[in-house]
Amino acid sequence: MNIEKMIREVKDFPKKGIGFKDITPLLQDGKHFKYAIDELAKQLEGLDIDVVVAPEARGFLVGAPVSYKLGIGFVPIRKPGKLPAETISYEYELEYGTDTLQMHKDAIKPGQRVAIVDDLLATGGTVLATAKLIEQLGGEVVTMNFLIELEFLNARDILRGYSINSIIKY
Repeated sequence: MNIEKMIREVKDFPKKGIGFKDITPLLQDGKHFKYAIDELAKQLEGLDIDVVVAPEARGFLVGAPVSYKLGIGFVPIRKPGKLPAETISYEYELEYGTDTLQMHKDAIKPGQRVAIVDDLLATGGTVLATAKLIEQLGGEVVTMNFLIELEFLNARDILRGYSINSIIKY
């Protein structure tokens, strides 16, 4: 099944010069969406993963169904002020300025084997911040899995040492 044909490029979004990879056509097609989730889940089989972690918001759309399919827990990563219980934070650099991600302080137990699942790997900043949160709590990032990877942005350079898998590469 060709899920790449279900990814729509929206030119000049969110700003001029960007070709946004829109997964909503994929999400709207049950057969293709199921296939994409099944393929992401297959990448995790045999890795003895305890929990799937995904950053907001589109990461939730692929991470939660993967955790459901595997019968394991799901942990959301959010922007500050969105989680109700005690959190830990990680601040990271953007092209212009900084951003912060948070996770519940009790979300990962020491020694848990974690898969990070997200819709898109671009520059790698968000997923690196996600990995650092997991590691702060003593979790082990076993793999990082993505529906789409924008190879020309060279995220793998800042993610050296992590196992990275993606289904569609641009």
